Amino acid sequence: MRIIALSTLRAFWELHTDSETPLRSWHALASRAAWKSPAEIKDAYRNASFTANNRVVFNIKGNDYRLVVAVRYDRGLMYVRFIGTHRRYDKIDVETI
Repeated sequence: MRIIALSTLRAFWELHTDSETPLRSWHALASRAAWKSPAEIKDAYRNASFTANNRVVFNIKGNDYRLVVAVRYDRGLMYVRFIGTHRRYDKIDVETI
């Protein structure tokens, strides 16, 4: 998958240094993947959650952080829409972010 907005992840891990290794690991795995469906993502990330509008929520660093991406399976793209703490995550609308 091609990940759009690595810079968003980088900016986040510069502020939350404990997230750098888990986010780099997620990015490395997702970049090598060729996921064509939610089921294929679920095979790699059992804790991934799926919402409307092709959004996928990943738990990062033992569920300390949440990463929301919009997926275009037909084009092999993932757009980083949100990365943050649970407190911030609870304030967003995952389906429209």
